[in-house]
Amino acid sequence: MIPLSLATIADITGGRLSPEADPDAVVTGNVEFDSRKLVPGGLFVALRGARVDGHDFAEAAVRDGAVAALTAREVGVPAIIVPKVPPREGDNSDLAAGDPDGSTAGVVQGMSKLAAYVARELSATHNLTIAGVTGSAGKTSTKDLMATLLTRAGETVAPPGSFNNEIGHPYTVLRCTEDTDFLVAEMSARGIGHIAHLAKIAPPQIGVVLNVGSAHIGEFGSRENIALAKGELVEALPSAEEGGVAVLNADDDLVSAMASRTNARVVTFSTHPRGGDFYATDITLDAIARASFVLHCPDAEPQRVSLGVFGAHQVSNALAAAAVGVQAGLDAAQVAEALSAARSVSVNRMDVNTREDGVTVINDAYNANPESMRAGIAALGYTAAARPGVRSVAVLGEMGELGSDAVAAHAALAEELGRYHVTHLIAVGHTAPMEALLRGAQEHGIQTQLVEDAKEATAAVRRLLSAAPPGESGWEHRTDRDVVLVKASNAVKLWRVAEELLAGHHLRDDQRNYPHS
Repeated sequence: MIPLSLATIADITGGRLSPEADPDAVVTGNVEFDSRKLVPGGLFVALRGARVDGHDFAEAAVRDGAVAALTAREVGVPAIIVPKVPPREGDNSDLAAGDPDGSTAGVVQGMSKLAAYVARELSATHNLTIAGVTGSAGKTSTKDLMATLLTRAGETVAPPGSFNNEIGHPYTVLRCTEDTDFLVAEMSARGIGHIAHLAKIAPPQIGVVLNVGSAHIGEFGSRENIALAKGELVEALPSAEEGGVAVLNADDDLVSAMASRTNARVVTFSTHPRGGDFYATDITLDAIARASFVLHCPDAEPQRVSLGVFGAHQVSNALAAAAVGVQAGLDAAQVAEALSAARSVSVNRMDVNTREDGVTVINDAYNANPESMRAGIAALGYTAAARPGVRSVAVLGEMGELGSDAVAAHAALAEELGRYHVTHLIAVGHTAPMEALLRGAQEHGIQTQLVEDAKEATAAVRRLLSAAPPGESGWEHRTDRDVVLVKASNAVKLWRVAEELLAGHHLRDDQRNYPHS
């Protein structure tokens, strides 16, 4: 964060200083809600969680070097105390859960005001460029690609993992300093107005909309309402004359229609030849579903890109990132080189590893919606198809927040499993949606098993992998064996299955060869 005195922070956040606080003391370090990550000179943000209350750690944080804490009550140490924010009726945000008295909302509101001040100050005095990205699927992968590109153009800050809500977004903004040239802001929404709120905290100059799918459709009610929310990003952009750029997916009609909702200059991308300003041709996949393609940028020679991230859907994400890179001043060759060097950064997101015994594990267990499920199943099917005779094993858990469409959406995944000739399904969770998926898979001739949780799923996969497929001779000498996809909404915690399957094994891909622990 930029250096600010406690008196200034209190003024910005609308808080008051505790008796122990020195108004002239200056915060020079990081802003953290995990006291273990604080460095001397930092500011501790006291959030109340499901299990612990950050206010209980304020004293230790100050003792370890924090200048003060941002709190909703007196804590006996230097603090900026902000007003509580009473819960709003019908609030379905991440913040509203587990905050009955509004203390966490008050602290987050204070942190957001501080982040907004820092973003505007750096934009005005240090030419900070903010690039926002949203979409129903692919936000985190695209955010990582954007960060990789923008790092070539200057000092870049991007969210760690999926810090894309009303807590993670201001936290990320506050990692910016006077040396930061670019901020990548990943923006999610669970309702109308959420992205508009995030955009006010860190007003973007570049806005990327990837797609409009059915994630959170249970809360929005329709894809049209989801499009209304996602389009808030391009509505927040400055005009073309002021340097605003909207980067839109020409392959998604609901996204391309957002051109009429912005005064910014519109740039499009497409996976179809000449389908957008930035487009791909000659798309191919290698044996573990990493895409190569020819990148076409306006007024530039075509460039070959070989992605190190996994799945055919990453081509669209890479095109969106390429458009951002060019807007930041990179040329087509620099963009292609950076995209080819990019690797997965965020954990449990299309993380593909091959064990020394030839088993490949696709860990995409951080989150799931119908669009990302289809992409994951496609990656599973393609990778297994390159290995005749192996089993393709889908370990799938429930997709959350689909409302009344949940059963039908899960049943529809059976069509995808059949389309990509998946041989085995291990369905996790005795719920109506998972049972619908199981029945549909059985109708496609897929071998199925329904288990209770991640522990049972791990045991089921291990039993399956321990024996050679029927009729396969020389199995012990094969270098490529079965392929396992692990995917569900994060609450199902299926990433534990992937971790257990890799634990104790050396990894045998082209980037790593070390024991996984």
